Amino acid sequence: MRLSGRGVALSLIASVLFALMPGYVRELAPLDGVQVFAQRVLWSIPVVLSLLVLTRQWPAFVTVLGRLRREPLLLAALPLSALLIGLQWGLFLWAPLQGRMLEVSLGYFLLPLAMVLAGGVFYGERLRPLQLLAVCCAVLGVLHELWLTRAFSWLTLVTALVTALGYPPYFMLRRWMRLDALSGFILEMAVLAPLAIWLILSFSPPGAFSDSPQLWWLIPGLGLLGTLAFAAMMASSRLLPLGLFGILSYVEPVLLFAVAVAFLGEAFNPAQLWTYLPIWLAVLLIGWDSAMLLRKQARQGF
Repeated sequence: MRLSGRGVALSLIASVLFALMPGYVRELAPLDGVQVFAQRVLWSIPVVLSLLVLTRQWPAFVTVLGRLRREPLLLAALPLSALLIGLQWGLFLWAPLQGRMLEVSLGYFLLPLAMVLAGGVFYGERLRPLQLLAVCCAVLGVLHELWLTRAFSWLTLVTALVTALGYPPYFMLRRWMRLDALSGFILEMAVLAPLAIWLILSFSPPGAFSDSPQLWWLIPGLGLLGTLAFAAMMASSRLLPLGLFGILSYVEPVLLFAVAVAFLGEAFNPAQLWTYLPIWLAVLLIGWDSAMLLRKQARQGF
């Protein structure tokens, strides 16, 4: 698979949008992480339906519904893909409300390494020299954090397990399902909707919306922001080799780190710079390598 400039751009857009979400979620008090997750699921559905109409992709969605009737395996795979993405969302939305975004962002550093491994093992993808150097830099950063703390925090370990063992199978499953970004997304939200409704009815804080009327417009905004970010990420994952897509995912935890320290007021140990500097270097190397490859493809007339 050749490098897609559109795929790189969509990956970067997704990372920026996802990095904005922790700050946005902080504004949703008194809702806790469970309620934010449930509201995001429900509000994503009308947002995606609107996008299907605005982007004229409704026929593609109808085609997917037809495939569900003809392909029982596709129908059986939907609950699994919904479960995998639901776990990611729940953790990602809970952390900023608990002031634990730095620990979560470190756990996400392991995700690209797992994606690179999956790309090599299951798709036979080989890294270019600068991409391999970027992976080595990332490994050094993660190893430094382990040496610094002598052990990851429990939240970092949970994040690493959930992301490293959840996201690669999820992206591989979505590739196998051959669903476009919006159609697959709305079907997964439909699967999660009964759970979201139950969580809201059972655990929603009494009077949350009457005491905080700004929630009436902030919650739909969360649905829009999350949907655009996720749609961009899924579209990018189908345009790029899995390994490169994974390495580009390093942009997100780097931005999450910046947001956590600069805007969310989380404490930062200066010694951790030696964890994050190799990660930042890995991002720069990937950016440079991608730019050179795109320029080469342009000269060759791709």
